[in-house]
Order: sequence, then C-alpha cells, then structure tokens
Amino acid sequence: MSDKKVSRPCHHCKSRSASAPTDTSKIHYEKFWLYRHCSSVQQRDRQAQKAGQLFSGLLAMNVVFLGSAFISSMIFNKVAITLADVWILLSILKVLCLFWIIYYLLGTSRQPHAVLYRDSHAGAIWIRGSVLLFGSCSILLNVFQIGYSTILIHCKSRVEILFPSIGILFICTQAYFLWHHSKDCIQVQHNFTRCGLMLTIATNLLLWLLAVTNDTLHMEIESQLREVEQRFAGNETTSCTCPNTTICKVFQKGYILLYPFNTEYCLICCSVLYVMWKNVGRHISHHHVPHTKPKFKLQGVVFGPLLGTSAIIIGACVFMMYQIQATSLVPSHQVFVIYYSYYIVLLPLMSVGAVIGTIIHALEKKELDTLKNPTRSLDVVLLMGAALGQIGMSYFSIVALVATDPRDLLNSLNLSYSVLLIFQNITQNVFVIDGLHRRRVVAETEAKHARHTGQHTVGAELPGEEDTTLSSKQEYSQPPPGKEEDTKEEQNHEAHSQRRVSVLELGQEIRKASLSYIHTYSHLSWKRRVLREISFFLILCNIILWVMPTFGAHPVFENGMERSFYGYSTWFVIVNFGLPLGVFYRMHSVGGLLELYVTA
Repeated sequence: MSDKKVSRPCHHCKSRSASAPTDTSKIHYEKFWLYRHCSSVQQRDRQAQKAGQLFSGLLAMNVVFLGSAFISSMIFNKVAITLADVWILLSILKVLCLFWIIYYLLGTSRQPHAVLYRDSHAGAIWIRGSVLLFGSCSILLNVFQIGYSTILIHCKSRVEILFPSIGILFICTQAYFLWHHSKDCIQVQHNFTRCGLMLTIATNLLLWLLAVTNDTLHMEIESQLREVEQRFAGNETTSCTCPNTTICKVFQKGYILLYPFNTEYCLICCSVLYVMWKNVGRHISHHHVPHTKPKFKLQGVVFGPLLGTSAIIIGACVFMMYQIQATSLVPSHQVFVIYYSYYIVLLPLMSVGAVIGTIIHALEKKELDTLKNPTRSLDVVLLMGAALGQIGMSYFSIVALVATDPRDLLNSLNLSYSVLLIFQNITQNVFVIDGLHRRRVVAETEAKHARHTGQHTVGAELPGEEDTTLSSKQEYSQPPPGKEEDTKEEQNHEAHSQRRVSVLELGQEIRKASLSYIHTYSHLSWKRRVLREISFFLILCNIILWVMPTFGAHPVFENGMERSFYGYSTWFVIVNFGLPLGVFYRMHSVGGLLELYVTA
C-alpha cells in the first residue's frame, strides 16, 4: 500500500512533465504524508536511541564511581573498608551480570527478528582469540588463588575462596557470550540490553582497577620484603605461614606470572562490549557488508619477517639476561644499559618504518572511508588512549632525569629511551589510524589482478614443462624393441626410471611454487610491497615489546631513579596505571597492523 501511495504522485508529476518540463525539479517531497510520517518515525527512533544510550551510560557511570570509591577507600583506609568488602561488592555485580548474560543467551537473542543484522567489522578473530587466551589465563589465575587460599585457610577468610570461584564462572560465561554474539545488532529490548551491556562494562572496568591497585600493593610489599631480606637475612616475621612451602611457591609464582593477563582480559572485554552497545538497534545496509573477507597470507614479504624475527630473537636474549640480573638482590648496572640500548636501536627503526608507511598512504589514490563504523572508531580511541600510558610515563621520566643528572650514562640512555618511545608511539598511531581509514576496494582489486596475471605469467614462464614430463614418462615407460622379456635387470631399470620421474616432478612442483611466490611479490606494486614489509616488521616488533613488560621487565621502577625523585608511593601509582595501558597498546597495535597487512 505504501508503494502505491508514493508512486501515484510521482506518476502524476511525470504526466505533467510533458507539458511543463521545468516543474519536475521543483517537486517538494515534504508535502507527502508518507514522507513526513517516515521522517517523524526516524526522528523518534533516533531520540529513543539517544535516550537509551544516555540512561545506560549514566547507570554505568554511577556503578563505576561507587566501585572506585570503595577501592580508593580500601587503599587510604584499610580499617574501615577492607579488601573483603570490595570483593563482596564486585561479587554482587558479577552475579547481576551473569543473570543478564544468561537471559540474553536464552531469551533476548532467541526472539523472532532479534538479530537481523550482524556487524562484519566487530568481533574480529584476533579479538575473540585474545578473549579466549586471556580468559583461560585468568581462569588459571583464579585456580591458583583458590589453591593458595585453601592451603592457608586457617589464616584467611572464606571470601578469598568465594570471590575467585564466582570469577571463574563469570569469565567462562562472558567468554562464551562474546565469542558467539560479539557481532550482534540486536533489534529487540533495546534499553534493557544497553543497560546490561553497560553494567558488564562497568564491572570489567572495576575488576581492572582492582587488579591495578592490587598489583601496586603487591609490588610494594615485594620491594619492602627485598629490603628486609638484605638487612635481616630472611627471618620470618609473619604469623600466616604455609605448611607446604613448595606448593605455596608454585601457586605464588603462577599467580605473579599470570597476573598481567587478567588486566588485559578486562580491557579487551570492555572494548568488545562497547561495540555491542553501539550496535544495539543498528540497521546495516547491504553495501556496508564486504563481499570478500581478506585472509592472512604470507606473500609479498621478505625483509619484514627477517628483520622482525631478528628483533624477536635479540629481544628474547636481552629479556632473559634482564630477568636473571634484575631479580637478584643487587641488580647489575650493566643489564639496564643493555636493556635501554636494545630499545634505542629498535624504536628508531620502527619510527622510520611508520613514517615511510604514512608517506605511502598519502601517495596512494585510496579514498577515505567515511562510513559510520563503531569498531573502527573504537580502535582509534583505544590506540590513542592506550598510548597515553607510555607517553605519560615517558614525560615523567624526562622531567626527573633532566632535573637530576642527564650526563650520567644510565640517565642519558633512559632519557633517549623516553624520547624515542614518545616519537614511536605517535608515528605508529598516525600510520595505523591513517591506514584503517582507507577504503579496501582498491587493495582487493589489485590483489585479484595480481593473482590473475600471476597465474598466466607463471604458466607462460614455464613452457613445455608438461610436454617434457609426458615425454619423459613415455620414454621410460615404453617397452624396449624386440621381444618383451621379464628379467630382473629390466624391472630394476623400470623402477629406477619411475623414481627418477617422481623426483623430477617434485623438483618441478617446487620450482613452480617458488616462481609463483616470486612472481606474486614482483607483480605487487612497490607501494603494496613496502606497506606489507613495514606492517609485518611492526607486528613482530610490537609482539616482543608486548612480551617483555608483560612477563616482568619493568626497568622504569627497578632502576630506582624516578622512584627516588618522585617518591615511592607516587611513582608506584604512575607506573601501575601506565604499564597496563602500555601493554594493552602493544597488543591492540598488533591487531591494527594485521588488518593493514591483510588489506595492503
């Protein structure tokens, strides 16, 4: 019926255009009732969507402020608000989130016309894989915490066992929910779904904040115990002793090793849940959905993997040397020199590569992708926000080093490291963000053209190979002239000939594969080749720069220079808010660079 109502005025206007063709350009569609009605409905939908987002955002803000007040009160007044009180509050929030996730899985998502659209950009495989990986590590972390608290049950409260038990259930349910429903654009129960998503985001943020503050207290206690061991040769003064020292050490080492993964898990879940919150009630047209999904193929790269692998091997050796020396009672001065020297060599290479990639993006004819995409917008915000952790710590270090003694060898290395780290973060962000905003159509058509021409050229570069193979087969398989005699010599000669043919075919297949790879590399444009080389090199470099601080390399605290300048407590707060953001930045940069490599 609606189509007929719209078509009648248009047909009437067309009939009038024969006599007055100039009137067709003056048609005002605002006069039609259906147009006004649809416009008003769209406006009401936008207003309802904005109101729902505002209400759910206010809910999350109040929950975050309440939890932050609890955690801050625990830090400043441990008598009135204890860690057990914070655990009880977070356990209540986890249970509420569990109820909502189960309701979404069993009720909301199964309603008719609930999920009509799915965002192809949301929930990338590396994001969901990170959720599973870090979620598994967080589960193992809670298992170690439960085991350690169970052994010391005589001096620990039962909340220390209940809280990680609820945490395991929450992590498993949330990981399953994000793996299967991260792409959903839910079309029913908008406000309730938005509130549930925001409540889950607020809970993960509070868990991240608690993990950061607990890590601060843990590092402070560990440093104080190290000083005590130097003075009193390790005399036990604590009343809560472990009956089995070996098992307790295993739980403690496992807990300390897996602790950073818990903070990463909370941040990743927040990013995925935020994209789902933006996609609530979203309608996606067909031209927004990509017809072909680019796949990761190790083609078109030679120098990037070589340089990146060298950086990883050297970085692993430096990291092992650092861990052996820095964890001793008196850290060696030389190990800090080696650590900073490695960064001073690697960071400029990464910065130069990012600058070259940005220049190539400027030279390309790709258009900027201006379509609304909450996933890409969030990627930009996360890259810029997470980089503030390392940039902030670097500026604090620069001020402290310039104000003390910048001429000292270690201080000058630390100063150079801080300046280069700021420059590398900025250049890499510009390169990744500029690449994410380029359209993929040109890259896909070029790749198809390269593959198409590659097949023809490889076939042309190997003329007569099939003919020679067939002739060789016929030559060795033809019986000798004369009478056929089945002798052992002839059988051995025939078997030897068949083996010779198979080896020849294998060599030809290897030759074809190598020529195909060389041809694919050579037929890519020089811009595509350079972008792939740079992206692959930066991917491997960011991986090693993620591994080193994640598994305990923290020279910004262990060298003692900034700590003595700002004071023990102040520098601990700066480091423990900056380090998790820096680790998250490296991991998120790997995802963005992978997308640039695939689409290049």
